[in-house]
Amino acid sequence: MFKVTFAFEDGSVVETYANEGDNLLEIAREANVAIDAPCSGNGACGKCRVQLKCGELNTKKTLHISDEEFQNGWRLACMSKITADVEVLVPDIASAYKSRMKVADLSSKEELAIFENAKREVELAGIELKNSLDIVEVKMEPPTLDDTMPDVERLTRALRKFMNLKRVRIPYAVLRKLPDVLRESKFTVKCVLRTTPDDMFVYDVFDSREEVVIGGLAVDIGTTTVSAVLINMETGEILAKSSAGNGQIRFGADVINRIIEAEKPGGRERLQDAVIKETINPMIHEMCRSARFPEKQIYRMCVASNTTMNHLFAGINANPLRMEPYIPAFFKTNSLFASDIGIDINQDAHIIIAPNIGSYVGGDITAGTLVSMIWNRPEFSLFIDLGTNGELVFGNSDFMMSCACSAGPAFEGGDISCGMRATDGAIEACTIDKETMEPSYKIVGEPGTKPVGLCGSGIIDVISELFSAGIINPKGKFIREGRRIRHDKYGMGSYVIAFEEEAGSSKDVEITEVDIDNFIRAKGAIFSAIRTMLSSLDFDVSMIDDVYVAGGIGSGINMRNAVRIGMLPDIPLKKFHYIGNSSLSGAYLMLLSTPAEKKTYELAANMTYMELSTVPTYMDEFVGACFIPHTDSSLFPSAE
Repeated sequence: MFKVTFAFEDGSVVETYANEGDNLLEIAREANVAIDAPCSGNGACGKCRVQLKCGELNTKKTLHISDEEFQNGWRLACMSKITADVEVLVPDIASAYKSRMKVADLSSKEELAIFENAKREVELAGIELKNSLDIVEVKMEPPTLDDTMPDVERLTRALRKFMNLKRVRIPYAVLRKLPDVLRESKFTVKCVLRTTPDDMFVYDVFDSREEVVIGGLAVDIGTTTVSAVLINMETGEILAKSSAGNGQIRFGADVINRIIEAEKPGGRERLQDAVIKETINPMIHEMCRSARFPEKQIYRMCVASNTTMNHLFAGINANPLRMEPYIPAFFKTNSLFASDIGIDINQDAHIIIAPNIGSYVGGDITAGTLVSMIWNRPEFSLFIDLGTNGELVFGNSDFMMSCACSAGPAFEGGDISCGMRATDGAIEACTIDKETMEPSYKIVGEPGTKPVGLCGSGIIDVISELFSAGIINPKGKFIREGRRIRHDKYGMGSYVIAFEEEAGSSKDVEITEVDIDNFIRAKGAIFSAIRTMLSSLDFDVSMIDDVYVAGGIGSGINMRNAVRIGMLPDIPLKKFHYIGNSSLSGAYLMLLSTPAEKKTYELAANMTYMELSTVPTYMDEFVGACFIPHTDSSLFPSAE
């Protein structure tokens, strides 16, 4: 056995032991050390970089580590095997997806406006913002020698009189605290209830003098990131908001790699723990701490995520999803409770899951469709959720059709050598001078933050600017020379956005021809999916009245640049609307409003799902879209 030490830039360390020949990335996973590995450890992405500080590693050399970097101790964890005691440094960038959890500043008007607008829109559509949770105050006569009724029956009878219901359910958690609360409150209590036409469920009981707020939790579980809001279920007020990288990312950036990992011994538990214990529960603790809100007073939770994430979150076998005929265990379920899967909220809290409509179109899209309001308009609208998978919904108040395409992780920084999430140090916007080829950019973080890499919106800008300036051709190959354009010994070109001395990392921030090719395929998947779906209806892009863009990347997208590179259809820019994280705001509405929840089920049931892999023309469309902007230039008349 050899000692393996993982050191971090903040000075902390994690020590574990391994056998000779064990893979360093696998050891990190077993020790719960966060190292980004979008390719799931096959050496393709180059993101699992660590620095050898002392000891030895048997490392296979790859193109992701230059000779100079190798001499300085840089290694890919997935390509390294244990041969002796070893200590490696895990740089911040490798663990940023997990370590940089953010609690949003809710004083931001932009943050709150998205949720307020969603509420206003559904109310205008006639959907009432009400739910089945309530707080009632109940006064009982204290027991005496002449009245020896048990506590639970005393409370049950009082509630029946109050609500006129025959069936009242009091769970063990309430029963356990009931004797103390009744006597401390002199038998006047506040009860947190869920009331339906059939029965009443008592979630909690408090002294009537206590200030009680009914908490709710809405969560968007994305393949790459997880976002959540803590809300007051009575008023809809957002008490706290948080986002973090999905802890499952170290098992692969895409759902297929994660399903494969889940099939390994203990894999299903590892994937479930990664999203619940390592991601969602810490977010809950952080939000509750910042809002000074008791976690056990969160009585309902709504989750919106894609079909695979739903299965992995619930600990259900997802393997049939990746094999023909691609059958999920469920599209809709109401059988999940917090205690079933270890969510750190009230153990009896019901978990609502936004319904899936296909193997690769999940609850994040049905929840997003609710928010987009395209179901309530006569105009033809296109809803696009940009993420690891690109999901689309087209239609109006009469019909809706949906499909999904595998865009890959490029929009969120995966498959790009300097790609990263939109965390501190990410270049989120960029322009390039056509004459000098010098860049100007905007960086996520406080003023003075140095660039570390490119997030999705930054990648779109850089590629668009490179093409507009005539630095790359429609195939993404470099056709100009200059200070910032380099070619390696294999002839592969790259453009340096920030040299090492001005960057916040150990190397230049640059984009290569391989990166550009990966992104061209990702944007091509989106545009070809749009064209294929429209063609199946005998429509073309000119018939689109509005485009609603959602997803984390959408907030920073320069729509003109997205059109210029052929990712989005060439229609007037005024028709494009960014609607934020529609999956999260949809989950928020489903949580807050039972009628909105029912409407989402209705939308899912009435939406037609198109499986693109079965459409013969899709691959032809995709090949045509794998150029900048497209092989058919007439589709992009405004492209410069």
